[in-house]
Amino acid sequence: MRYNDKELQALSRQPAEMAAELGMRGPKKGSVVKRRLVKLVVNFLFYFRTDEAEPIGALLLEHCRVIHEEPSSFSIITSSCGGASFSTGMRSRR
Repeated sequence: MRYNDKELQALSRQPAEMAAELGMRGPKKGSVVKRRLVKLVVNFLFYFRTDEAEPIGALLLEHCRVIHEEPSSFSIITSSCGGASFSTGMRSRR
């Protein structure tokens, strides 16, 4: 299924099922951890810069698996993209 930018932006403005501020690392090994606000809406995980209202990206959480890595981090691996790593343990927002 395809989504356009306007549909995703409208969906990102819906109330979150869960939200948190996390340290997010991209799929490249050794990439820098950046603080991001992440928000789960339906089966999309939107991520935002902490000071902006528009999302900078979204992960469709279908056919994915979560791998526990370090004491406070996990990876989400999907078949459509290589994967993304998140470090957890920062304060949660609901």
